Amino acid sequence: MAYTLANLQSDIRSYTEVASNVLTDAILNTIIKNAENDIYRSADSDEERFYATSNLTSGNRYVSIPSDLRFIRYVQVTDSSGDQVYLEPRDTSFMAEYYSTPNTSSTDVPKYYGNWDASTWVIAPTPNANYAVTLAYNKEPVSLTDSSVSSLGTYVSNKYQDVLLYKCLVNAYAYLKGPQDMLQYYNQAYEKALMTYAVEQQGRRRRDEDSDGEIRTQLVSESPSAYGNRRGTS
Repeated sequence: MAYTLANLQSDIRSYTEVASNVLTDAILNTIIKNAENDIYRSADSDEERFYATSNLTSGNRYVSIPSDLRFIRYVQVTDSSGDQVYLEPRDTSFMAEYYSTPNTSSTDVPKYYGNWDASTWVIAPTPNANYAVTLAYNKEPVSLTDSSVSSLGTYVSNKYQDVLLYKCLVNAYAYLKGPQDMLQYYNQAYEKALMTYAVEQQGRRRRDEDSDGEIRTQLVSESPSAYGNRRGTS
């Protein structure tokens, strides 16, 4: 069953056998948000992949980070010949040594990028033209508690309900100071569901049978001699 906000809240109360006067909507929303954050930090999914296009400004080495950015996957710059060039990630300390005079007229096609602070990333050398840039990054997904999606569901709540429900129950039992055996049970269920979610998102969805080969389960098979030896000793 795909989860909307209302039926997820209902299931959490049903599983914990606690009414809405204790697990209020406000408390459950916090529990759900914390569960989503844990899932998103544990394994990135295709839902979080996003691409933003912009232009580097000639003479300006700083670029504003999108407000919903969680981390950068790669950066592409289109040079004056129309070729797309991947910038290499580097620490800002490396770029300070590599390009020690960033504020002079010594500009060029950028080669490196790095996180400057929470709202800015920096490139080196300082661009000598207004180059088109593509930023591939993982964005912050919209929470199920947001009114824009609460009645429709999210990628995780619609496709991976078990992961979300089990983590919410872990958080709910921790909040309620519930029985440790139930907390342990749902934590183990969550860890198992999270593992299969991560395998699919970061493994199977990023493979190709033609180039990677079909996934096969290894079979444990004894040699015929071992079977014969057992028959001989029976």
